[in-house]
Amino acid sequence: MRAVVQRVRSASVRIDEDTVGEIGAGLLVLLGVGIGDGEIEASWIARKIARLRIFPDDRGRMNLDVSQIDGGILLVSQFTLYGDARQGNRPGFSEAAPPAEAAPLIDLVADRIRGHGIHVETGRFRSSMLVSLENDGPVTILLDTETSQAE
Repeated sequence: MRAVVQRVRSASVRIDEDTVGEIGAGLLVLLGVGIGDGEIEASWIARKIARLRIFPDDRGRMNLDVSQIDGGILLVSQFTLYGDARQGNRPGFSEAAPPAEAAPLIDLVADRIRGHGIHVETGRFRSSMLVSLENDGPVTILLDTETSQAE
């Protein structure tokens, strides 16, 4: 799994004219599922997202996680994180998990984050979404289970 985690003051996702997910301060997480990903990867990335200490403490140091600031998470599936553009100019997506495998894992990550007591909003899988955010910092972190110590 791959995630782009952005610290935000606010974020929302719209489909057509309907807002389907919206948070104030917290994290916008764009999450992609790769071939071979499963429950181990979902658990690892959910735990990492929930515990990621990228919010400032009273001394201005990035030392607090999203739950410590009473923030929320907007989790948006994004298979294009597995786009491979090393050859040519049109990315290939052969490393992205098929939708039937990816959808339940996106839901599992959301549920595991909720298990940490964090409010989670989501986009809608396989929909064309308009994502808006006010990036705070900006602070953007890349997570990848392929390069992790996921157990």
